[in-house]
Amino acid sequence: MARVALVTGGSGALGQAIVHRFLRDGATVCVPYIVDAERARLESSLDAATRPRVMLEHCDVTSDGAMARLAAAVVEHHRRIDVLVTGVGGFAGGSLVETDRATWDRMLALNLTTAYTAAHAVLPHMLAAGGGRVVMIASRAVVPPAGGFIGYTVAKAGVIALMQALAQEVKDRGVTVNAVAPSTMDTPANRAAMPNVDPKGWVPVTAVADAVASLAAESAGHVTGTLLQI
Repeated sequence: MARVALVTGGSGALGQAIVHRFLRDGATVCVPYIVDAERARLESSLDAATRPRVMLEHCDVTSDGAMARLAAAVVEHHRRIDVLVTGVGGFAGGSLVETDRATWDRMLALNLTTAYTAAHAVLPHMLAAGGGRVVMIASRAVVPPAGGFIGYTVAKAGVIALMQALAQEVKDRGVTVNAVAPSTMDTPANRAAMPNVDPKGWVPVTAVADAVASLAAESAGHVTGTLLQI
């Protein structure tokens, strides 16, 4: 029976690589989205064989209620959720004195709160089923915490702490919780933001997707609380 994965941020550059990796592994994938253009790009990347295995749902992933309804709908339709990837994120530069409250709140909401709302919605279904895999997206740039982009740093460091604490909470209940921490990824957004930087040493999104898939595998049942740096 095909596994069922829910990938938040699945319509972005990294998210699409993760979605396609799971599809190649035979999984059914649910992707919440809020930007219609990103949904269209993801849909256009699917072929006739994979399109029926992708469930696209408009959903505000910062909302507890919206995520709870989405998780319940996936379980109602597919009977379970085997894998959760919390891939929503965003970046803003700035030291503490340069970071206004709106930017601070946005960094926490996009990077940390979305990981909480997704896990809070999906975890009860995994625990009821007796197992599951949660993989969160952290960042190599905050290991150790760095200055110059403090809102992002604190939010992604919070993702790591959330992963480690949650792994301890569910370690004896069949659910593993891990995170990947990529260095700068080779994405269109990063190329546009840093046009004068040679991307040769940047991490391909497919490499990150492979790491996510390895932590999400059924065979990874004894790996939990791990931060995999890429």
